[in-house]
Amino acid sequence: MKKILIFALMLALALSTAACGSSGGSNGGENPYAGLRTTVLTGGDSTGEGSVGQLFGQYFSERVTDITEGSLSVNYHPNGKLGGDLDLLGMVKANRIQIVVCQTAPMVSFIPEMAVFDLPMVFAEYDGDRIDAVLNGHNAFTERLNEAYEKQGFHLLGFLQNGTYRLTTSNRDLSSLEDFKGLRIRTMENENQMDFWSALGAEPTPLPWSKVYEALRDGTVEAQENAADTIYAGSLQNVQRYLACTDHLLYCNVICINSDAWQSLDPAYRAALEQAAAEAVAYMRPLMKDVDAFHKQKLVESGMTLIEYDDEFYDSVLALEGVRALRYYIDKNQSAGLGALLTEELNR
Repeated sequence: MKKILIFALMLALALSTAACGSSGGSNGGENPYAGLRTTVLTGGDSTGEGSVGQLFGQYFSERVTDITEGSLSVNYHPNGKLGGDLDLLGMVKANRIQIVVCQTAPMVSFIPEMAVFDLPMVFAEYDGDRIDAVLNGHNAFTERLNEAYEKQGFHLLGFLQNGTYRLTTSNRDLSSLEDFKGLRIRTMENENQMDFWSALGAEPTPLPWSKVYEALRDGTVEAQENAADTIYAGSLQNVQRYLACTDHLLYCNVICINSDAWQSLDPAYRAALEQAAAEAVAYMRPLMKDVDAFHKQKLVESGMTLIEYDDEFYDSVLALEGVRALRYYIDKNQSAGLGALLTEELNR
């Protein structure tokens, strides 16, 4: 069921080559890590095989090894080998593993303020460069978000996005807003996202990614939402007929580390992790638009019908009473006003 794309393999090879061929942290001088204890961290993700999230985590891990010349390394387990998102986040919180790469939705169960990313279409009018300048910058929004992470036992290392979005696949033509009524759709384990689909009249069902293909094939659910690369990597084109560009949520991966593990590391190792995360974002981000376009094309070539919407559709979604109520609830009760702060920073 899970196929690694030739394109993804080429990307992975390029990433590996770039990592091995670039200079480490010593820049030809004395190795600043030579006197430090050799340390191995454990990390993982539950993304689809060959997806951006997997490549992001693996490139980050390779850069950590290269920067520190092997003194610090990350034993990285992709594609759900250690469990689903909630399993991984629970293990990071308990310091059973140290690092996780995941999308923003599962983090809400551990860090309520991350619900700011569940605000429907909050990023839609901004490009990837502007979003990156805010999410990976030093500003009032990230200061508050970093505090929220530390409070719950996590340390934030960075966000990967480039203004691409999650899409909806279905065995039902979703050309109009009316078509979403009664749609049995799989979502991530996130109450806000379930409430969004309920506001559209759909019937959301949370399922782990590992069970999605089977549920779609057997008709337990008839739709799901995800990024284009994840959809193709999971072979969902074999069990879905329509690809709808609902663009409801930003396709964004986050990387974080257990805060106790972070504090226990020598400052030089902390700097290496920050450098590796920044380099992974910088390398992967320009590829995301190509990845998105490539996989949309492959899905259409595989027989799916692409559905695109005009501004009137998105305006209609945002005008729904349930969507407006959800946006208000998230910002006032979960993200503690971070939605307004995020919008302020995006508009600077």
